[in-house]
Amino acid sequence: MPVATTCTVSLDGAVGHVVTVQADVSSGVVRTDLVGRVDQSLNEARDRVRMAITNSDLPWPATKRITVLLAPADLRKRGTHHDLGIALAVLGAEGSALDAGLLKHCLYVGELMLDGSLRSVRGVLPMVLAARDRGITTVMVPEPQLDEARMVPGTTVYGVRSLAQAVAVTTGDPLPEAPPVVDSGAASLLQWRGSTRHEELDLDDVLGMGDARLALEVAAAGGHHLLLSGPKGAGKTTLAERLPSILPDLSDEESLELTAIHSLAGILDPGAGMLVRPPYSAPHHDASKTSIVGGGSGQVRPGELSRTHSGVLFLDEFPLFRNDVVEAMREPLENGEITIARAEELVTLPARGIVVLAANPCPCGEHKPHAKDDRCRCRPQALRDYRAKLSGPVADRIDITRHVEPLAAHERADRFAVREDSATVRARVARARTRQAERYADVGWRLNGHATGAALRDRWPLTDAATRLVDAHVVKGALTSRGAVRVHRMAWTVLDLAEDPSGRPGVEELDVALRLRSGAPLLATTVDRRTA
Repeated sequence: MPVATTCTVSLDGAVGHVVTVQADVSSGVVRTDLVGRVDQSLNEARDRVRMAITNSDLPWPATKRITVLLAPADLRKRGTHHDLGIALAVLGAEGSALDAGLLKHCLYVGELMLDGSLRSVRGVLPMVLAARDRGITTVMVPEPQLDEARMVPGTTVYGVRSLAQAVAVTTGDPLPEAPPVVDSGAASLLQWRGSTRHEELDLDDVLGMGDARLALEVAAAGGHHLLLSGPKGAGKTTLAERLPSILPDLSDEESLELTAIHSLAGILDPGAGMLVRPPYSAPHHDASKTSIVGGGSGQVRPGELSRTHSGVLFLDEFPLFRNDVVEAMREPLENGEITIARAEELVTLPARGIVVLAANPCPCGEHKPHAKDDRCRCRPQALRDYRAKLSGPVADRIDITRHVEPLAAHERADRFAVREDSATVRARVARARTRQAERYADVGWRLNGHATGAALRDRWPLTDAATRLVDAHVVKGALTSRGAVRVHRMAWTVLDLAEDPSGRPGVEELDVALRLRSGAPLLATTVDRRTA
């Protein structure tokens, strides 16, 4: 056939574009051209494909002019995963007995080695999702990524080890022998004792702190961001590390989204299957902006905010993070997504996780409100710079603020204090999230923390008395308009956590939300009711 067609996918962040690969083999000056805005790594596919075909004892049109088009021509294409599709298109155009229908209606993904063997690539799951949305339900991938591609329902997946096996599938011949594909998955090369300790943490380990425990429960139920402040050793990290333990398993939709993001980032273990538990990450305060929000040279990779989508991102010692990281948190805290704009691309990545910030009262952690207890050694300017990170636009995007104090002696020694384990709290959180899923079944979000202010005002308002109270706080400057929306969201979450929720959030639920927002202590009756 003079022109043969195959399909691949080009990724822009988490968005996949189906790419049509057309190869033409004809008389003329002997050369190989790749056209269609290809980057350097893809342009090198000319040599990889030629040697892979030759070393697989397949016919390479050495005396012909070969032109390979990757369409649409105005879309920038990058990456080595196009190799397999290009090789099969060239073989089809050269005259090999390949099934033209299968060539045209199958997605081909894989990087070729010079000996014709295949290598795994990043982003197979989002590629298959993009192809399925365009009606392509047959996929060919490197053998180790067979299970990853099969995560997308309604697709027929072939796993092959080499170009020769791919040709055999396309012609209907028996598969030739080939060595196994080297698995380039992201399984950790270094394991240490205690590396999985977070999976064993339980809220039952936390002594006292009923106020902070309730704040943690509200954050988990509604997807609200949380700021924990207090002196060193007060228990901020203890609380944050146990937040994932009270989150329910991911829904099927959340699991597919998160697994696709991890595949795109190149950190998905192909043998682990779909991710079912909310992720947790606690990067060091020296982390770069790119590692937190995403970016990088070449193809944009998701950062920690996207990798913890539907999970928890814990930023301990938040005021010590770089200024560019702090300012970059504005968009994901507000919108639940990150948009990375460059000269030739615009990439949007999801970031609908719970962000937990933790901070000491000062850089040394010894500052106390009372002069007789204050042992702070920080200079005034250092103290002002440190606290400036916890105020302004970023702080206004945090839903819940809690100040954590070290346990008093009588609380530490109280062996009869009522303590709930994570399973008990997780059950309440799951029920609250189920109520939210039913409420928002016909809109584009899942949790109260994601709802827009306009929708809440028009469709899910507070009671009249509660609305007047919120408006009064806005008028006197105690709340910004953004803060009023976040209080409205939390009031719904407080109601959803009640044993028998009904009606709309009233003054009682709003009072709890206002206290959580402002950092004021919760009433003892509110805290005690959770463990009664």
